[in-house]
Amino acid sequence: MSIDPEQPIPLYFQLKTLLLQAMIRGDYGPGDRLPTEHELCERYGLSRTPVGRALSELAEEGVILRHRRRGTFVNPHWAPRRGTELRIVVPAEGPWEGLIHKTAPDDLAISVVAVPRSDLYHTLTHAVAEGQAPDLAVLDSVWMPEFAASGFLHPLEDLDETWIRAEFETDFLPPLITANRYQGGTYAVSLSADVAGLWYRRNELQRLDLEPPETWADLSAVGHALLGDGITHPLALPGGSKGAETTTYCLLAFLASNGVEVLGPGAVTLGQPRTVQALTFLRQLVEEELLPAEAVGYEWNRPIRLLARGQAGISFGGSYEARALAEKMDVELGELADHVGFIPIPRGPEGGAPASLAGTMVCGIFRQAAHPLLAWRLLRHLTAPEPLAAIGTATGRIPPRRSAIELIDDDPLLDTAVGVLEKAVIRPRTPVYPRVTAQLQSMLEASLLGQLSPAQAASRAAELISAITGLPLSDTLVDASHSG
Repeated sequence: MSIDPEQPIPLYFQLKTLLLQAMIRGDYGPGDRLPTEHELCERYGLSRTPVGRALSELAEEGVILRHRRRGTFVNPHWAPRRGTELRIVVPAEGPWEGLIHKTAPDDLAISVVAVPRSDLYHTLTHAVAEGQAPDLAVLDSVWMPEFAASGFLHPLEDLDETWIRAEFETDFLPPLITANRYQGGTYAVSLSADVAGLWYRRNELQRLDLEPPETWADLSAVGHALLGDGITHPLALPGGSKGAETTTYCLLAFLASNGVEVLGPGAVTLGQPRTVQALTFLRQLVEEELLPAEAVGYEWNRPIRLLARGQAGISFGGSYEARALAEKMDVELGELADHVGFIPIPRGPEGGAPASLAGTMVCGIFRQAAHPLLAWRLLRHLTAPEPLAAIGTATGRIPPRRSAIELIDDDPLLDTAVGVLEKAVIRPRTPVYPRVTAQLQSMLEASLLGQLSPAQAASRAAELISAITGLPLSDTLVDASHSG
C-alpha cells in the first residue's frame, strides 16, 4: 500500500496506517528502530508536517517511543504480552534498566522499556488510561501521592505485609519510609536517595582561609570573599521555572533551613514571615551581585557546570550530582571528595537549623499489573541490600537502607550525605504536587527579578497553592497588601 494524495483520507493518517500495518506484519518488531522523519518524507514523498503528526499520534497512543538523538522505536509493550512476561517502565537516564536486567531472577521473563525522564510521567498516566499499565515502574517519589490517590498503584501491604513490617520499617531510612506512604499505605519502595545542599570547591575556600558556611550570614560573607577574589559566580542557584524540579528541590531545602514548610497540618503555611525572610535574603544576594539575576533562566544542571569549571565557588544542588561533577572535573568518583565538599543548607536566623530535602526514585506496582505477585518478587530482589549498594557505588547516590550503606567502602561524600538524609525533610505530599511546584518556582523567580516584593511573592504563591490544594491559608501569614 502506498500514499495516495487523491484520496479524501488525510496524508498523515494514511502514513500512520501504513506504519501500523508494517508493525503488525512484523516488518518492525518490538524495540526495532523506525525510519527517521527525513527518511519517511523521502520514501513516501511527504512533507515534514504529515510525517510529524503521524509519528506524534503513534507516540501519544503508546505505539512508538521517541528518544532525542537516538531515534524512534516500536514500543515493546505495544505488542501482545507473552505468557507471564513482566512489563517494566524505567527512566532512560540512570542505572535502572541495567539494574533490572542484572538483578532479575533467571526464571522471570521481563520486558523493560526505558523512557526519557521528561516523558515518563505522561507515558505512565497514558498507559493507565489505556488499560495498558506496566506491572512495575521506576518513578519519582513526588508522583506517588497522585498515583496512589488515583488508584494507579497497588498498596504493598496487600502483597506482603510481613516484609513491610520486618524489613521496610526497620531497615529503610525514616524520610524514605514517609516518602513512600500515602494515607497510611505503602505504595512504593525507594531504590536510591539524594539530598539537597551546597557543593563547594575546597581549594577556593582553603586559599582564602574560609570555612564552609554554617549560617546565612556566613554564606553571604563567603560569597563576598569569593567575589573579591575574582570568582565570576560566587554562588550558583537554579532560580526559576527553566530549572524545573531542581529549582523547587533547592528552594524547599533553603526554606526548611529557616523553619518553613509549604503545607502544615491541614493548612498552607508558605506565606509566613519566615518565607518572606528567606526570599528577602536571596534577593539581597542578587542585589549584592553574589547571585546573578540570570539564575532565573538557568537549566537544572547549569550551577553544577559552573562549579566544575571553577566559575562558581558554591553551588546549590543535590548529592545526586556527584557522578556528573566528577566527570566534568575529570576525576574519579572516589577522588571527588578531595576536590569538593558537600554540606546541608546553612541555618537561617529565626532559630533555624542546617537543613536538607530528601529526594528518591522509587519502584511501584500498578493495580493493572497482570502479574502483581511476580512483580512483587522482582521488587524484593531489586531492593535487596546488595543491588542497592551497587547503585550507590556506581552513581554516588545514597542507598535507601542501612544494611546496603554498610556494604559500601569508606566514602566521605556518601557518609556526609547519609548524615544529612537522616534529618532531611521531604517534598509536600499532595496529589497535586506538579501544580504546587510550578507556583514555588514562579514565587522564587518573581522575587529574584524584583517583579514582586518577597512579601507579595510569598502571599500570592500561598493563595494559589491554597486554591490548588483546597487547604485553607494559615492564620500566621503576612499581609502583603501594602508591600512595594
